[in-house]
Amino acid sequence: MRIVIVGAGEVGSTTAESLCEEHEVVVVDRDSERVESLTYDMDVLPIEGDASEMATLEEAGVGEADLLIASTDDDETNIIACGIAKVCGDVFTIARTKSPKYLRPWERGKRAFGVDFMVCTDLLAAEAIVGVTGLPTAQDVDSFADGLVQMTEFEIPPGSPVADQTVAEADRFDSLTFAGVIRDGEVIIPRGETVLRTGDDVIAIGNPESMREFSAAIAPEQDDPKNVVIVGGGQIGYQTARLLEDGGFSPRLIERNGERARWLAEQLPRTTVINGDPTDQDLLSQENVGDADVLISALETDQQNLLVTLLSSRLGAKRAIAVVETADFVDLFETVGVDVAVSPRNVTAEEITRFTRERRAENVAIIEGDQAEVLELEVEADSILADRSIREAAADFPHGAVIGAIARDGAHINPRGDTIVREGDHVIVFADRDALSEVAERM
Repeated sequence: MRIVIVGAGEVGSTTAESLCEEHEVVVVDRDSERVESLTYDMDVLPIEGDASEMATLEEAGVGEADLLIASTDDDETNIIACGIAKVCGDVFTIARTKSPKYLRPWERGKRAFGVDFMVCTDLLAAEAIVGVTGLPTAQDVDSFADGLVQMTEFEIPPGSPVADQTVAEADRFDSLTFAGVIRDGEVIIPRGETVLRTGDDVIAIGNPESMREFSAAIAPEQDDPKNVVIVGGGQIGYQTARLLEDGGFSPRLIERNGERARWLAEQLPRTTVINGDPTDQDLLSQENVGDADVLISALETDQQNLLVTLLSSRLGAKRAIAVVETADFVDLFETVGVDVAVSPRNVTAEEITRFTRERRAENVAIIEGDQAEVLELEVEADSILADRSIREAAADFPHGAVIGAIARDGAHINPRGDTIVREGDHVIVFADRDALSEVAERM
């Protein structure tokens, strides 16, 4: 497949890196230094130029491309590039936008602006934050089969009752499958005798209730979060509060700008909006931020978010989630004490990348920077699973793949050896990188 990527920033470069091994990738950027660095870093064809000009996209061969991904930091440039691409040829277009103001009209009239698929950075970041807010120790959450099934990545904390137990001992939940363990950057397919260790990231697949039960088993001293504080009322902070309200929460939100604070108070009926400087330790103490079950920092800069999360943790906040604009800082934030660092650019790149994965997959979650994936696949007549028990089909399973859940007629089925898989079932499969192509072909 020939893919043209517009923008060589963090989103574009991450997307290009994940696609260039299997596809012919062209990257367009107006910054000559970025274009030059791409030549040395990855196997792509770099083009220097303005993607809002037809001549530049024609030089990139967009007329013969299968896919155009517009991922610059400028929403208008991305939309214009998609419109030009449609004029040049029959190309599928993906536009990244930061503001939801373009997403709303696009959702109402699909293919508006010449865009086939639109990805909103701020909304995706808010969804990622809300996904982990309700589950203590959760690092990542993705939904499958219209919400029937969840994939959650949990970190085993020090002192957890689950630490040093085998998978067989820890597996006491009827609707949950331990699909993978990530230890020191290595993906392990767990067996019954696999021992879970402090610091492991466990990939669990099951229904949402089983995720809450396992979360409670990992950290029984942590109650379900009720007291949630959001610091920063920009687009990510606003979208996070709105989604939390939809989930039954009544968060508090601290916003420095008085006019913005008034607007937020009008838009968020279940949110208590506080006008003040969120980097002021006295204000944080006065507003009892130390009592928060979850503190979410969504300010404008990484430095501010790091400061606020560390101050809040020192005051007693049980869990700290920070927005990190510089993707390379994610590991640093989590090393110095931030519980979860969410990079809007990373979640956007992942959303774009997974859309370009095997088209047969209904949904895809990318684990640990491409180390593994969780795929939702509909079972077809020629699948190795069709009309066979999982035990019978196991001999034909790709090595490095595990069936985590089955969805059938709106119901969740926890897979066991004697479970018969039917044509039309949706199976949620965990697969390490080496097994992906075989899983897509055979399952």
